Amino acid sequence: MELEFNKIILAFLLTLIAGLSTGIGSALAFFTKSTNKKFLSVALGLSAGVMIYVSFVEILNKSKELLTTEFGALKGEIFTMLAFFSGIFLIAVIDKFVPSFENPHEIKTVEDMTATSSKFISAHSKTKLMRMGLMSAIAIAIHNFPEGLATFIAALNEPQLGISITIAIAIHNIPEGIAVSVPLYFATNNKKKAFFYSFLSGLAEPLGAVLGFTVLSFFINNAIFGLLFGLVAGIMVFISIDELLPTAREYGEHHLSIYGLIAGMIIMAVSLILF
Repeated sequence: MELEFNKIILAFLLTLIAGLSTGIGSALAFFTKSTNKKFLSVALGLSAGVMIYVSFVEILNKSKELLTTEFGALKGEIFTMLAFFSGIFLIAVIDKFVPSFENPHEIKTVEDMTATSSKFISAHSKTKLMRMGLMSAIAIAIHNFPEGLATFIAALNEPQLGISITIAIAIHNIPEGIAVSVPLYFATNNKKKAFFYSFLSGLAEPLGAVLGFTVLSFFINNAIFGLLFGLVAGIMVFISIDELLPTAREYGEHHLSIYGLIAGMIIMAVSLILF
């Protein structure tokens, strides 16, 4: 399977945009006075809807199509299933090794930034907050590796599909940017440093795409693409169920996240028909 240079560049740029959206969350923490929780709840639900729908309807079917063509109906089905659950297992293992108190998906808000002045935080507390912020940045970077590969592979095969996933991942990354910025700002009283680390954690997404593609490009073919699509579908379904929906519910009313989820599915369904 030959890959066009323009498609590779576009896939990388989309992955870069998705990753650097952690900076949007960081900027929100510094330049707005309050968190629009209802908006974030709907947006994260919408992101989950897009990712779940596209995973089951488009990406998993693409995986099955490629693998059954290469290995026959029965083996193709088995390999598709194994790839899908391997993606879930991969991201679950990564999540397991992130301590719960440092998990970047525990919500923080803009109000947390102004609730108290860092002048009144003890040196011991500042050290703990610095560690929490840096560990959150590392945790997000680790999470972003497989997310970057997922976005890149989808965009590489179908650019329009890649754009949809980029938007979904970008929305998902906004609260993560806040999660890094808030404790680092408390610890350092330095907005630039907090923004820098938040921004830096997002670079793991394009880095994951580059490293993954560099390794795979030596032996890329339809079978490898089929397995990768199954893996990507599993990763995105797990992210949606384990991260996006719980976070969406915490930011707002339960029903808002569900309305966003349904809206995301509808938007994705219509876009797949039209484009």
